Amino acid sequence: MSGRLAVVGIGPGSPDQLTRTAVQELASADLVVGYRGYLDQLPPALAPGRREPYGLGEERLRARRAAAAAAAGARVALVSGGDAGIYGMAALAVDETIALGEAAAPLVVVPGLTAGLAAAALVGAPLAVDFACLSLSDVLLPRSELLAKVEGLAALDIVLAIYNPASRTRLDPWKAAVSALQRHRAAGTPVAVVHRAYREGQAVELSDVGGMASLGVDMEAVVIVGSSRTRRHGSWLYTLRDEPA
Repeated sequence: MSGRLAVVGIGPGSPDQLTRTAVQELASADLVVGYRGYLDQLPPALAPGRREPYGLGEERLRARRAAAAAAAGARVALVSGGDAGIYGMAALAVDETIALGEAAAPLVVVPGLTAGLAAAALVGAPLAVDFACLSLSDVLLPRSELLAKVEGLAALDIVLAIYNPASRTRLDPWKAAVSALQRHRAAGTPVAVVHRAYREGQAVELSDVGGMASLGVDMEAVVIVGSSRTRRHGSWLYTLRDEPA
């Protein structure tokens, strides 16, 4: 049987949020490759193939292994949290597949529910108009480039979905983002922090730009910062296209 590589976005973590195509790809895979934390979210009955877990920071290694195993004849599912094409494994999988040339197996990318969309759904419809996604991780990006993006996006009147806001050892980008947003946006602009969307321990905290410095954020949180068109009513945030800026 010829090999095949499916890069599967598994959504925010709950099996209920998997697409039907993702379920089919996971069920038919001989080998399931991915970050250990993501593999742990998949019940054995859902992904019965042999599993190869990897740690954080081994993204290139797991993409290379998945592409090579598929080229050798295995049906491989390379799993990625959220959507594989947004801060996920798809780009690396494509790169490693291209590097194999004619020996490469067919590749498909299976979309998944992103962390930003999952977080937004829990608070209403804040992303209903133009929005931008921004990761505050500077592990693979020069700090100066990241801070320039933070400053530029803060100055735009656009909703932001902020990924990877802070870790125990990486607080400066979050502090810079808070500072930039407080300089460029009205203090009452709605803000939501969603922890562990659709997973055990899910929590939602609503605030505003003026109160961002006191928010608790970590690597399992997504922060949604509204624009001048975003409104809050009770526990709902929503952005209207026809609302005057």
